[in-house]
Amino acid sequence: MISNASTVRDVSASSIPTPSLACIQSRSASTRRDAERQPEVWDTRQVDPADLVLRYGERVTHVERVAAREAVVEPWPGWVDPDVRAMYEAEGITALWGHQAEALHHVHAGRHTVIATGTASGKSLAFQAPALTGLAAGRSGSSLRGNRLPTVLYLAPTKALAADQLRRLAGASSFARPATVDGDNSREERAWARDHANYLLTNPDTLHHSILPGHARWTRVLGGLTHVVVDECHHYRGVFGAHVAHVLRRLRRICAFYGADPVFVLSSATVADPEVFAARLTGLDVVPVTDDASPHAASTIALWEPPLIPGLHTPGSGPDTPDAVVRRSATTEAGELLTDLVIGRVRSLVFVRSRKGAEAVAATAQRRLAEVDPELPRRVATYRGGYLPEERRELEQRLRSGDLLGLASTNALELGIDIAGLDAVISVGFPGTRAALQQQFGRAGRSGRDSIGILVARDDPLDTFLVHHPEALLGTPVEASVFDPDNPYVLGPHLAAAAQEIPLTEDDFPLFGPRTAEGVAALEAAGWLRKRQAGWFWTKRERASDLADIRSSGGAPVQIVDDATGRLIGTVDGGSADSTVHEGAVYVHQGDVHVVDHYDVEHGVAIVHRDNPEYSTMAKSVTEIAVTDIERTVQWGAAAMSFGSVDVVNQVVSYMMRSTTGGGVIGEEPLDLPERTLQTKAVWWTLEADAVAEALENADIPGSAHAAEHAAIGLLPLLATCDRWDIGGVSTALHADTGTLTVFVYDGYPGGAGFAERGYDVAARWLRVTRDAISACECATGCPSCVHSPKCGNGNEPLDKAGAVKLLDALLADAPDHGR
Repeated sequence: MISNASTVRDVSASSIPTPSLACIQSRSASTRRDAERQPEVWDTRQVDPADLVLRYGERVTHVERVAAREAVVEPWPGWVDPDVRAMYEAEGITALWGHQAEALHHVHAGRHTVIATGTASGKSLAFQAPALTGLAAGRSGSSLRGNRLPTVLYLAPTKALAADQLRRLAGASSFARPATVDGDNSREERAWARDHANYLLTNPDTLHHSILPGHARWTRVLGGLTHVVVDECHHYRGVFGAHVAHVLRRLRRICAFYGADPVFVLSSATVADPEVFAARLTGLDVVPVTDDASPHAASTIALWEPPLIPGLHTPGSGPDTPDAVVRRSATTEAGELLTDLVIGRVRSLVFVRSRKGAEAVAATAQRRLAEVDPELPRRVATYRGGYLPEERRELEQRLRSGDLLGLASTNALELGIDIAGLDAVISVGFPGTRAALQQQFGRAGRSGRDSIGILVARDDPLDTFLVHHPEALLGTPVEASVFDPDNPYVLGPHLAAAAQEIPLTEDDFPLFGPRTAEGVAALEAAGWLRKRQAGWFWTKRERASDLADIRSSGGAPVQIVDDATGRLIGTVDGGSADSTVHEGAVYVHQGDVHVVDHYDVEHGVAIVHRDNPEYSTMAKSVTEIAVTDIERTVQWGAAAMSFGSVDVVNQVVSYMMRSTTGGGVIGEEPLDLPERTLQTKAVWWTLEADAVAEALENADIPGSAHAAEHAAIGLLPLLATCDRWDIGGVSTALHADTGTLTVFVYDGYPGGAGFAERGYDVAARWLRVTRDAISACECATGCPSCVHSPKCGNGNEPLDKAGAVKLLDALLADAPDHGR
């Protein structure tokens, strides 16, 4: 662990580069509070969330204050329909902010536009007003297109965001007939949308699986499209971004088939190089709008490191040595901070990386609030994927109305949800990108009041590094979104889907990119496509759209069913089911604890019963990796860096039971689950045997490689647009394909996602940061802040911290000083 050193700085909003921050000045550390605290009660009319957070002393390692910003106002343009303008004026919007006026101008002129201004800057108005004006014109028939009235398609990455946009359109009922279309619809609701809706709100999944394959039933909507809105477009990165890029190309192709040529409008508060990104996503030339002219209330950003737990030390260490290896859990800290905010009536949202973590934060707060006021626990809840649609809508409404004072959520509420009145956001762990962190913090402060965003560090290498190097987090622009539409594992399934929708011809090849001809030839050779006079046709009875798992979830969701009632209580994605709902797993839903009795892998069902075990469960797995192709390699003396294709074989083999009171392992049970094979991309480094022997003379060689692998995985997100859950690793003292010590870091997606290749491109910088982070940690033999991994399938054994530093020193001995 790195010792605490708090810093604070005031900055003006206008000085923030979209909206990155800087930190320079140090201040003395405040008095440390005890690790265990009791809830405190304040006069709710006097609690300022920033003042409350600063009471926690050395937990707060850095504070950044952002000054308020004044707006630049422009008049409404004359072409906006009077009824549309009246709708906004009824909400108090009598003029536009400068960037809204600029966006309206471009969209009205028919230019594809990306609106890249800050959170709460009114981007929705900028794409809604032109689209609604088109719909209003259709009332008189003045905008008829081939006997079709105008329509609008709105795409959101989450159902919650689409539901929020639907709520905002309530005032447009005289000319807009909005409807959401997603997996939650009944057959009757979907039929109404096909026949009557002119403002369709959906997501890329439904567009891919339902609307485009069934385009003949959606002719009225697709043939009348005047505008396509792609909201929160920064979300489309990695393999998901590549899939969405092809979904949008298929949409454009079908629109053209029906004679429509819609204007695409994209929006995001946190996208780097928006013009290039939007053009890559849509395949169109796009005009950027980036000068944010909206007002901004003052805000505070705080970085928070949980304290060490007294009495937990490395073997042989004394209680007063700096060798303690365990900090308090970030979820526990967040739960207690949420408790104090709720007592102070500060409306708060907590973002947690995992479903279990979200449930744990809410449970901690509810338990402690019950000690203060028996009415307060009901005002805290959990929101996450896997809840039923009616549960999600109820929670969203309670949060907007103020009935809920605290909500612990996964990233399902990160994107664009407009909840006025939120004063504080707690992010439990770095969410993987600076863009995501800004999105989370941007949920607060939308009512014009001062707000605060708090990043609570988890005990892992990246979070520890960031809370002690705030300039790496707040002084740097958001990351460029990485995705590769030419990935053959992505391109092929979409070419098949396009061929089933409308036969492919060579005229379509430029739309799908330079590898289209190669992809079509491969599909034809495999018997999936057949060329006839009119083009290439899909030959199978199956739905071609089912070939593409656009979110790479690993398969269909697994249903979780209560044994006593037969009721469906939730779902979990197929990719994580083996490790989360295996037989014997502890599963938490809305605070209710269940144990899995039976997991039917073939049919995707887990049967559970209510229980209250005194333990949690964690799956253990084994992973093997084989090199199938070396695409790039570079020699650094006795070391070599390589990038290429690999096959990764993983199998969940057992699960551990860990006491919920003491935290210790109380047992382990074997599991019999199938192997899963992933064909993907990896970066790997090797070190010749003589160099290994010299560098690691007195070290545990497998433990050194394993520790270096963990730390490298933890630090790659600092340099790539991924988080540690997007990538995996394997290390071995002797690998069959290389003949020497090898450490692999691979993309966790079929065909790769660009993260491993980014690691190869910045390998020297990446490994130096990794080496320095391990060396700077104060623990003796390794801890979660340096070389332990929260997802290690081997229970973080073996690990050799000192050996990892020596190994990385040997690797870097002849590495270049700059670039790679």
